This record gives sequence, C-alpha cells and structure tokens, in this order.
Amino acid sequence: MKSYALFVAGALTLLAANGCRRSEPATAANAAPQEKRYPLTGQVISADVARKVLVVQHDEIKGLMPAMTMEFAVSASDVAAAQPGQRIRGETIPVEKGDWRLEKIWPDDQAGSGAIAAQAAALRQDTLIRGNGAYREVGETIPSFALYDQEGRVAQSGRFRGKQVMLNFIFTRCPVATMCPAATMKMMATQQLARKGGVDNLELVSITLDPEYDTPAVLKDYAVTRGIDTANFSLLTGPDSAIKDLLKQFGVLAEFKDNLLTHTLTTLLIDANGRIIHRADGSAWEPQDFVAKMKHR
Repeated sequence: MKSYALFVAGALTLLAANGCRRSEPATAANAAPQEKRYPLTGQVISADVARKVLVVQHDEIKGLMPAMTMEFAVSASDVAAAQPGQRIRGETIPVEKGDWRLEKIWPDDQAGSGAIAAQAAALRQDTLIRGNGAYREVGETIPSFALYDQEGRVAQSGRFRGKQVMLNFIFTRCPVATMCPAATMKMMATQQLARKGGVDNLELVSITLDPEYDTPAVLKDYAVTRGIDTANFSLLTGPDSAIKDLLKQFGVLAEFKDNLLTHTLTTLLIDANGRIIHRADGSAWEPQDFVAKMKHR
C-alpha cells in the first residue's frame, strides 16, 4: 500500500496540471440543451455515405412514434461504420425540417450486450471487494473485462492472453498535443519498433476515458484519421461504470468538471499471462524502453 500512496500523491500533482478541455466539433453531436432526445433501438437497413443517412427499421419509440422504417441523419463516422442488418441503439432527436438525427450509436446485439453487461457487473463487484486495494501493483494480474473495439466487436480481456499487451487510456477529443495525441504517437512508434525488432506477440490497447462520446464508430474514425495500424492495435470503449473501475484498478486518475477532463497518463506492459510487468506514469517514457522489455520476455 505504501507504493500506492506514493503514486496517488504524485498523480494528484499531475492531475492538477494536466487538464484536457474536450474540443467541441461543430457537428450535430452537440445538441442544444432544449432538444429532446429519445432512446432508439432497431436494425440498419442501408447506409448512404454520400448523404450521411442511415435507413433504420426501428422499434417503437415510446412517447414519440410506433415502430417503422425511416431515414436518420448521422455523422460521417457513424455512416461509415454502419452495416446493413446490424442491430443498434442510439438517441434520436426530432427536427422540424430535414432528416431526424441519430446520435450515440452503439451495437445492440443481445449476446454482445449481455456479455459486456455481465462483465461490467463482475468488474464492479471485484472493485468493491478490493476496496482500498483496488489499485493493481506491478506483478499483479489485470482484472477481467469486456468492452467494444473500434469495429463494434466485443473484446474480452481473454482475447489478449498469450500476447504481450501494451495498454493506456486516451480520449479522441483531447486537444492537448502533449497528452493523448502524444501518447497515441508513442504507441504507434512502439508498434513499429517492436515489429522491426521481431516482437511478434504484441497487442496494443487504448481504452477511452470518454465513453459518453467515444463510440466504436468514433474510435474507428480516430484510427483511420491518425493512420493507426489496427492489425494488432485495438481501441476500446464501453459502459461508463466499467471504464471507471478499470481506471481505479490501473491507477489512472480522471475527473470531469463542466467541459474539462483532467487526467493522468499511464502506460502498462502486461505479459502473456496477464501480469503487469512494467508501468510508466506521465509522458516521459520512450518506445525503445518498452520494446527492450518485450524482447526479454
């Protein structure tokens, strides 16, 4: 517990200094406070990329309309990620003129949603049981979890067993160059160095700090825009409760106040058995140092 106390003392200093104001893109995602939002579930019938429109056969929207098939205006990332036949959930916003908007779109298949909800509940219980000892030291095994990756697939922690895993936390709207963007660039550099160095059992994982905004489609767009090679690099998102429990167990501090997200930076190296073997707090670590540790495994 002594090392955890020392970590918290240092992390609180970092937290005070590292504020990331989430950038607010001028898109339909920023609905005015007076706009009424309605939960929607349904099936994608087709996607019109040019018009940024999804045709959805939706279930009854309580208090608004019966089940029917209709068009919804969506973001470029959502229409690019949509797959005909896919079950989705999201929030619809009625508009007086033009297409209705559909935002915050998530996969909604029963098996996947059930697996993620069950794992989130188990993770919550584990965090509560561990109490003040929730923080996992170097040498301890990571907790089990299940989240969505950038393709909308369920990614259970067991999927990475047998691989070395490099893991950090970022969010796509972070505008501070020395924070999340720098962390992502270093992860990408490590990926390239490891590949050149013959490390062929590496998986890189970035978990969002902002699941309210970072849906699978947003993460996929982030990967495409930044040129991330997702062959062995997964960007994960999921229930807010699961993200918060993982932050606590991995010793990452994050706090939202108004539109300001303050957080610490942590990068972990996890061995093929799921054991934490190295952690670097802050942004001063170098990709070659992580690769050197990988080569000795």
